[in-house]
Amino acid sequence: MNIHEYQGQEILKRYGVRVSEGIVADASDKAVSAAKLLQRQTGTDKWVIKAQIHAGGRGKGGGVKVAKTIDEVKQLSEQILGMQLVTHQTGPEGKKVNKVLIAQNVFYPGPSEPKEYYMSVLLNRDTGRNIIMYSTEGGMDIETVAEKTPHLIFKEEIDPSTGVLPFQARRIAFNLGLSGKAFKEMVKFVTALYKAYEGADASLVEINPVLKTSDDLIMAIDAKLNLDDNALYRHPDFAEMRDLDEEDPAEIEASKHNLNFVKLDGNVGCMVNGAGLAMATMDIIKLSGGEPANFLDVGGGANAQTVEAGLKIILADPNVKAILINIFGGIVRCDRVANGVVEAYKKIGEINIPIIVRLQGTNAEGGKKIIDESGLKVYSAITLKEASDLVQELVG
Repeated sequence: MNIHEYQGQEILKRYGVRVSEGIVADASDKAVSAAKLLQRQTGTDKWVIKAQIHAGGRGKGGGVKVAKTIDEVKQLSEQILGMQLVTHQTGPEGKKVNKVLIAQNVFYPGPSEPKEYYMSVLLNRDTGRNIIMYSTEGGMDIETVAEKTPHLIFKEEIDPSTGVLPFQARRIAFNLGLSGKAFKEMVKFVTALYKAYEGADASLVEINPVLKTSDDLIMAIDAKLNLDDNALYRHPDFAEMRDLDEEDPAEIEASKHNLNFVKLDGNVGCMVNGAGLAMATMDIIKLSGGEPANFLDVGGGANAQTVEAGLKIILADPNVKAILINIFGGIVRCDRVANGVVEAYKKIGEINIPIIVRLQGTNAEGGKKIIDESGLKVYSAITLKEASDLVQELVG
């Protein structure tokens, strides 16, 4: 589950991670009140107005602005609130901004120059261990840093039985070129950040930038947290942070039926049981000259209800010109799936695009017979080659 920046900062603070102070607002007058309150609390004389959407690259899209006066806070908040913010992660349609974070200015004068770093904690799936990835090049797209200057990205692998050891936190601070007070502050920051990652059951914690202030404090200026959906039962307060306005309506509908769904940009919808088979099915669609419109895994127990829900979700996409249902009958029998497809088709009503049903496994021949004798605009296949040829023929 994705959450907003301000929510991520709230979680980090619980685990002792220093963050820049900020107050969220959903209207310009509330933004002004927030700015005045921050001024009293922190003494800040500038404010950063940050759009709150589930996407990166907000600054490049015009969603992050610096205000030097209270009047500018009001003016810039009015500009950002309600805008359709387009970034490299939102797609061309962008996302509507419903909230802004009014944050304190942390680039204040002091005895040393401020410096930005990058840091994230995530799982290394090759080793089954968590890693802390960090770089001296904060504030930039980490993908660009990895491509152009890979030697500036460091990784620290963490043993899950011990967590971050003191020497590892010190090595990170050393590799970032820190010394004195800043070195000690970074050691504390790294230790607290890893505790937050584990304690919140996160799948990703990304801070870009981590800032060394002019008086050598270390703090998170940004906060991107992805929380493990499977662990939300342990964090009911985190579950309440879910913002449905930021999610695709089709994905929300799929979650109601326990379907694993991801919308894509193609023209052939696919419904499959099993993630591996889903990936193979998308490859088949590509090889046949089509483009997959979605990833949809109905799980091992496909029935009339799940098939109906899946079909409705796929059919809601106007770009879909055909649907490929690819089911392996292991746990579920193919004839039952076929009956489910026919029943769902009739229940939905008129469907104006072709549906290809490829069944393999238990009672596959019986399932094919049911499809062939249904009298509906449904085409049956047994082999992947047959399914591929039908996609090519029907979609062109």
